[in-house]
Amino acid sequence: MVRLGIVGAGAMGGHQAGKFAVVPGCELVAVCDVDLSRAHAFALKHGVDQVYAGVDEMLASANLDAVSVVTPDKFHKDAVMKVIAAGKHVLCEKPLATNEADAIEMAQAAQRAGVINMINLSYRDSAALQRARELIADGRLGRVMHVEASYLQSWLSSRVWGDWHTEPQWLWRLSSEHGSKGVLGDVGIHILDFASFPVGDIQSVNCKLRCFDKAEGNRIGEYPLDVNDSALIRVEFANGALGTVHTTRWASGHQNSLRLRIFGDKGALTIDIDMESGWETIALCVGDNVDLVQWERLEVEPTPSIYQRFITSIETGVNDQPDFERGARLQSILDRCFDADLQDRTLPVEQKTAPLAALA
Repeated sequence: MVRLGIVGAGAMGGHQAGKFAVVPGCELVAVCDVDLSRAHAFALKHGVDQVYAGVDEMLASANLDAVSVVTPDKFHKDAVMKVIAAGKHVLCEKPLATNEADAIEMAQAAQRAGVINMINLSYRDSAALQRARELIADGRLGRVMHVEASYLQSWLSSRVWGDWHTEPQWLWRLSSEHGSKGVLGDVGIHILDFASFPVGDIQSVNCKLRCFDKAEGNRIGEYPLDVNDSALIRVEFANGALGTVHTTRWASGHQNSLRLRIFGDKGALTIDIDMESGWETIALCVGDNVDLVQWERLEVEPTPSIYQRFITSIETGVNDQPDFERGARLQSILDRCFDADLQDRTLPVEQKTAPLAALA
């Protein structure tokens, strides 16, 4: 039985607790949060025996095999490095860090310690995405030429998830002072991974970010509302394919929707996902259907969740993907996107610090 602790008793921590509860061979035994009353409420709801006010206390007192870090972005590194130093396996929410150098340091530390390390890119759970990667690797689309990808949310224009004007769980995501990197860091990392996982590495980016006025003086209480709400990214892949990737929180009519279209010289595929309703589709246009301009919808079998794969990795000792090295690579793309926006030009995606291979 893998004994698990969670750092962070907020909404996402509760979501993870529910997911781990149905994973065989796993027991959630401890939770910590700077808000001790919230941690106690979490423990009562999820049947957790041990409650702590901080990660140091939890690591010192609880008998744990693994820890999931579910804090706001700016606190990821501190918590993860403590977990690694304690020799515990670690799952971290995305993005791995708030900058490339920290992400690489975290990945190197996990590699040196020999602990299982994964980043919670939950859309890797998509059976459609996994099938798309197989189809492209098998050459069904031929040479990939063009990619379109989008991630649309509406919680700035809709109250479907609650009222962001009054709820800290949303307000912190709009404030750089509270560690947010905006929609680009929050869900842009998902769609960049979603697009590049089946196609291949992104080698250059050009990006336009926009923060729209949302309140008087663009501040609500202690939260300055100063991070990007919309992101438009032009990318070039290592194989020469061009792509557009965009994401926004202003997409009325879309609660939590992803779309991916991949076009090759022998055919195309498209994926549509709505995370909240749980549906996903994949369709293929290849062979004779290319000239007929017809699409065939494919049936795909469900894949194990990242929570299942994290526990399996601990049980087998084989680190599944996406690991911290992937998280560091994605962080380098995010950093170049911010740089490209400031400089208004295309930039290569090159890690500024030593690659993980340097450890070998």
